[in-house]
Amino acid sequence: MWKLPKVDPFRAVASLFYPSLCAVCSNPVKQSEYLCSTCNQKAPRIRPPFCAKCSEPFPGAITESFACANCSHRTLYFDTAVSAYRSRGIVRKVVHDFKYGKQTHLQHPIADWLVETLDDPRLHGRTFDAIVPVPLHPARKRERGFNQAELLANLLSARAGIPCRPVMQRIRYTTTQTAFDRTERMQNLHEAFRLRKNSDVRGLRVLLIDDILTTGSTLSECARVLKTGGALSVHAATAARA
Repeated sequence: MWKLPKVDPFRAVASLFYPSLCAVCSNPVKQSEYLCSTCNQKAPRIRPPFCAKCSEPFPGAITESFACANCSHRTLYFDTAVSAYRSRGIVRKVVHDFKYGKQTHLQHPIADWLVETLDDPRLHGRTFDAIVPVPLHPARKRERGFNQAELLANLLSARAGIPCRPVMQRIRYTTTQTAFDRTERMQNLHEAFRLRKNSDVRGLRVLLIDDILTTGSTLSECARVLKTGGALSVHAATAARA
């Protein structure tokens, strides 16, 4: 099992004066930890059966590979999208507090979840030339103060030894995707991304990174741009699946 080294100098200094507490339940944890073992065990892991393309879990006893309703009758440009956990309960709270509560230290447990995707058979053993984070529009990044996908991609890059290359940019400010259905999400993202000037992805095997996969529309549009730019393959990984 892959594990990220967690080095947070501010947390280390603070631990000299205050005990480390679980980010969810506030129970004491070791200085190097952010979640207690009980909360970690409550994180809903995605287990088979699930869609081979987008990791959508299926509540049944299917044993063979299948495509879910989310992937049927649409073109998804990523080769596959792997998510380790379901965005429910503990996972949803941690991701929400990270993105919208400015609790950036939570990037570490979320990155731990993201690293687990590398053990998935769809990614395990593959060679990637670059890790590429899904970009935020500059205005949205100013509002939030950071790009959550870029923080996670940098941590994954350090752990996996794969260079992080933020070669994409978001050129059109789009309204939030949460209120849209699958078709509307795709329309909302049309021509929202492009490669940065002088970025060359020709022949690269790319691992595209984001925090959460919902319908896969954002990942698909990014993968389309990358492949149009010459990327050889684009697999995606997210910490959680909505």
